Amino acid sequence: MMPAGLTLPGLLAAADPGAFQSAALIMLCLYLCLLLALGFLGWKKSRNTEEDYYLAGRNQGWIVSALTIMATFFSSFAFLGQPGLVYKEGVAFALFALNVPVAAMVVYLVGRRISAAGRRHGHLTPGDMICHHYGNSVLLRILVALVGFLYAIPYVVIQLNAGGIVSATTFPDPDGHTFLYGTYALAGVTVIYIMVGGMRSVAWTDVIQGILLIGGMLLAGIATIAALGGIGKFLEKINDLPPEMLSLPGRSGGWPATKLMTVCVFAAAGSMIQPAQWMRYYSAKSGRDLKRSALLLGIVLAGCSLFGVILLGLGGEVLYPAITDGETFSPHPEVGESVDQILVVVLKNHVPNVLGGGIGVLLAAMVCVAIMAASMSTADSNLHAMGAVFTRDIYARLLKPSSGDAERTWVGRAVILAATFLAVILIRVKDTNPDFEPFKLIAEMGLLAIAFSSQLLPITIDMLFLRRGNGTGAIWGLLTGLAVVFFFTPFFSMAVKETGGGDIAISFIKDISRSIDTGAFALVANVSVFALVSRLTGPPKETGGKKT
Repeated sequence: MMPAGLTLPGLLAAADPGAFQSAALIMLCLYLCLLLALGFLGWKKSRNTEEDYYLAGRNQGWIVSALTIMATFFSSFAFLGQPGLVYKEGVAFALFALNVPVAAMVVYLVGRRISAAGRRHGHLTPGDMICHHYGNSVLLRILVALVGFLYAIPYVVIQLNAGGIVSATTFPDPDGHTFLYGTYALAGVTVIYIMVGGMRSVAWTDVIQGILLIGGMLLAGIATIAALGGIGKFLEKINDLPPEMLSLPGRSGGWPATKLMTVCVFAAAGSMIQPAQWMRYYSAKSGRDLKRSALLLGIVLAGCSLFGVILLGLGGEVLYPAITDGETFSPHPEVGESVDQILVVVLKNHVPNVLGGGIGVLLAAMVCVAIMAASMSTADSNLHAMGAVFTRDIYARLLKPSSGDAERTWVGRAVILAATFLAVILIRVKDTNPDFEPFKLIAEMGLLAIAFSSQLLPITIDMLFLRRGNGTGAIWGLLTGLAVVFFFTPFFSMAVKETGGGDIAISFIKDISRSIDTGAFALVANVSVFALVSRLTGPPKETGGKKT
């Protein structure tokens, strides 16, 4: 039970009762205005060409590259989904922070090769490079584009949804209007600066957002330790948590070592191979800059993740014990219906009191803005990538090959606007229909999106290092991997239930999901088919007569 008087007004005794909300609103407005200004500045410096709009002229230095890669990688999942799962599962999911070094390794080994090949051949999207190597197959290009959409659309939805969660938790409203206001504001500002300034604006805003991410994570960890009485008391109280919170497979039993490790490895790799990151590799000045970016990413983000959001998840269980009864789990009433809100609740209720008066209020408000930044930095990257993928791989190749640079750039802007509108519609459906489960949890949908994007790994690794496969194998491998991932989605289970059968299939899905990551299971099928078909159909076919 929580001590009496542990309410927001009580904890804000050093400030006015509404100080936190006022500070958060002011900082959020200033932050959004800054992003719009950077969007305008990006427009002033841009040239109306595809390469400039989507890749900022391939001239980004290593610090900008590191921060934009980091901001794209650390989405609202880092601030909301991950601490929420640590709050629910304990140390088991805290080990998920191991995915950061894996992500840095992918940038170091894969990113710099993609960058070099993209600069040499003028590639703009993943489909450009893949089809250059495996033969310019229309079906292959469409499949690669489809992978990008299957990753980007749910990821944009969950980022905008996260903005709504932060808004609703920060500015409570019995009617739930602040959730929609937060969603609309985040979507509106994001789409404006992307459409106006392109990659240059996206990268500059990601720099600001990356700095806020680092500061927010560190502050979250410091505040949690302080709220529990210092490091000694923190460790003591963490040690008193239930044994299942301090060991694998976690409180629910759903995170055995096999699943945790496959999620860490393949989720990280899948996140760094999705189209938005691919375009950041293209945008870097050189492979050498990306190597430096990878080192910064691995060192800074791993430390921030371990010290920040993970400590908060464990501390949140001490401050707001979850209600458990056998197999059932419910967050503490002050946390709300979803574990995704634990970080905002801890910050709002404890940082002002721990750090003192006005300073504490401002810093707590800053972290809430940082969570918005995490959402926007991932949403803008994926929206921007969707525009590039559709324009380059679908419009310019299939619909209107005769189109010029300026026309394709405006088509890309239209796609960005349409994708944002679609994401808002899906959030409205979820908000008005509580039974619409697929987008209920940030973490679940994030991992599912990554499972789709990770299906590009086999052909990417083969293209850059092995050079054993061919276009036919790539097509069948991708088809197999995507089909397996879809088999594990909530949509498949919903479809099966609607037909009145499929209990065996659903039971099989649950059994597999308990022991291994969905993306990893699909990758096994993908690689097997890719290798077998390539072996049966002959050596790779390459356009231009050169290997990438």
